[in-house]
Amino acid sequence: RLKTRWTSPVYGFFKDAYLDTVGTRRAHVFACARKGCQVMINQFLDRKDRSTGNMKKHAEACWGEEAVSRGMSTGSAEGARKTVVTSILETGRISTFFSRKKKGKVTYSHMQHTKEETRIVRDRGFLSLMKTGRPAYFIPSPSTVSRDVKTVFARTRKRIAKLLQEYDGKLSFATDAWTSPNHRAFIAITVHLEVNGQPLRLLLDLVEVAKSHSGVNLAIAF
Repeated sequence: RLKTRWTSPVYGFFKDAYLDTVGTRRAHVFACARKGCQVMINQFLDRKDRSTGNMKKHAEACWGEEAVSRGMSTGSAEGARKTVVTSILETGRISTFFSRKKKGKVTYSHMQHTKEETRIVRDRGFLSLMKTGRPAYFIPSPSTVSRDVKTVFARTRKRIAKLLQEYDGKLSFATDAWTSPNHRAFIAITVHLEVNGQPLRLLLDLVEVAKSHSGVNLAIAF
């Protein structure tokens, strides 16, 4: 009979309740449905308050705000369980959360991010997405990401330079030219060689060539 009252979508993120004694008080215990999560939310029988605030707070921390928001939009616990919870538990993907309900063409942009947009590691939505199901997952700061990328690049460049300078054989270079969707023209410069009997291909540089990709211009860029 009480189960008919548990209709809020947030209940969809928890297993069916069971009756238990917590200390000296009787309570309905709701265990989080997330695999590996051992959190349990109690609703004590001696209290008339049936607020789901704590349940929603945990669900957002454990499943992610986007998942909970999508679940809440279904309007029922069963709807949240079928469209969101089951999808995550079975496939681990979140694509079901964003399935289109209305007709219309899906659009997207190839435009490169601005300097401000590259600081996505501070974005609340991105953090929520990355921490969905992994609330303790560590996201580095923009300065840490920038520092690590530059360090890896510098070390990799030295290793490649040393490999090519000491290589006892012929090196084959190639170029690949194209224009990006945002109308910027580039060429990629690659090197091809054989190491220990295995072919090896390395990207050496990516250069913007804002003019005709003629043989002369490609040679100058190279």
